[in-house]
Amino acid sequence: MRSFSFLVILFLSIGIPAQTVSEAQKLESLCKVWGFLKYYHPQVAKGAFDWDQQLFQKIDELEKVNDKTQLNELYLQWINSLGKVGACKECKKQEQKTYFLKNFDFNWIHDRNIFSEAVIQKLSYIQDNRNIEDNHYFGKGGRKVFFRNENSYGSKFISRQIVLLELFRYWNYVEYFFPYKYETDQNWNDVLQEMIPKFNAISNDEGYHLTLAELVTKTDDSHAYLFSPLISFNQYGRRKIPVEYGYAEGKLIVTKINSNKFHEETLLEPGDIIYDVNGKTIPQMVNSFGKYIPASNSWGKIKKVRNLFLFSNSDSITIRIERDGRNMALTVKTYLLKDIIYEKPATAEKWKFLDEAKKTGYVNMGIIERKDLDEMYRNLRTTEAIIFDLRNYPKQTILPLSRLLLPENTIYYQFIFPETNYLSKFYIRKNSIGRKNTEYYKGKVVVLVDENTQSQAETTAMMLKQHPNAKIIGSNTSGANGDIIRFKIAGLETSFTGLGAYYPDQRKTQRIGIIPDILIRPTIKGIKKGKDEVLERALEYIRTGN
Repeated sequence: MRSFSFLVILFLSIGIPAQTVSEAQKLESLCKVWGFLKYYHPQVAKGAFDWDQQLFQKIDELEKVNDKTQLNELYLQWINSLGKVGACKECKKQEQKTYFLKNFDFNWIHDRNIFSEAVIQKLSYIQDNRNIEDNHYFGKGGRKVFFRNENSYGSKFISRQIVLLELFRYWNYVEYFFPYKYETDQNWNDVLQEMIPKFNAISNDEGYHLTLAELVTKTDDSHAYLFSPLISFNQYGRRKIPVEYGYAEGKLIVTKINSNKFHEETLLEPGDIIYDVNGKTIPQMVNSFGKYIPASNSWGKIKKVRNLFLFSNSDSITIRIERDGRNMALTVKTYLLKDIIYEKPATAEKWKFLDEAKKTGYVNMGIIERKDLDEMYRNLRTTEAIIFDLRNYPKQTILPLSRLLLPENTIYYQFIFPETNYLSKFYIRKNSIGRKNTEYYKGKVVVLVDENTQSQAETTAMMLKQHPNAKIIGSNTSGANGDIIRFKIAGLETSFTGLGAYYPDQRKTQRIGIIPDILIRPTIKGIKKGKDEVLERALEYIRTGN
């Protein structure tokens, strides 16, 4: 009987093949383990190892790994080689903080399709006894973090190992530091699965930059970008049709013709409606450019791409227009930017009255500065309404302005900050603004917004909304709120939002933006007539109350 049992066990051990792992599974698990150890393992987090070289070695070693057993042997040997991790009593302490946990997800550690029980126990132990001291790879400035001590390998394609390093580095930045990871259209784990074969297939500089740009775009964050001259010149072009235009209803409306150094006339005229460029409609161009340009929502995407529509590397662009009710096809000459002459715009007023009776004031929030606020308020405080134009980027005026306008101190916002002792957790802090103020502004506060209203402008709009007679008029804002983290990836400048921002009741603003009380967008008809339809609607509201 004993011999029979032995034979059965022997048969089963021979008959069950080792569980194979795919190339994608190997690299996906390596990315996650490498990033986790970088920030969580005490010795690695202190900078005791050349962590890039460790990754290069493991990428090479994975070539010889064929099954789950071999993969886990590799991880066990690697983790053991990093040194003993002592028990961390401080890690067990309960912080007196309110945590935001929508980004916190270590379920991958317990994936038994990939990891053995021994590796799961090792990783779980490191999580529970993680590094809580300074980290070699990031620092703190106040409550913000910044990345440091990262090796640069330049922006040229050199090797498969380096492009995978840049993918893994960026993916883990987002995994542990991006407050809106949970908000992306595509699950961040799925992004890694999709991008690994794309990075593996890179063979030249342009492909490298485009694939990096596609990765950055996966954040769905209007604060994110990748500055690549190679993409700008090759994908968008160095030449441009010398006109300025507005955007409405999926079309471009020519508003101004710029002259050129050759004194040549263009075929376009003010009022022309452009609906097709080189065989693509404007929405099709938005989708085409949008693959490489990140934005929080569709209007934020349009804001970031609309200046690119009439760029090209060709001497001319074929466009289709509507002029005086007739459709026309034109081949329009392009010029290098240095050959286009732009008129200096008239100096805008920081604030002004909009009527002779001085009942309505207007403040351009994009140019008024802190030092101007007292004078502005002395002049406008007796008006019946003040229009604050936030279709721009303000100059750090939110705090002093709140002290002038609001009747009391109020919580208007809450931020989430990265918990640097337990990465991918964030903690919540509520922000108050204003002061007890019997001399607060008693008239109507009208706020103008559109897709250009982003970040600090959105925060300022939320502050102004705390006024008891406030009304927000315009269209949805950019939906990118919170300070940004700037850094480099593959030697190229990039960024993403570093702090999360929410209403006091935890309603989100990211990707949604500030939703106006009265919705109004520019129209083709209005742009052709040179109207500011958003401002006109604000004046109508002030006049009628509706």
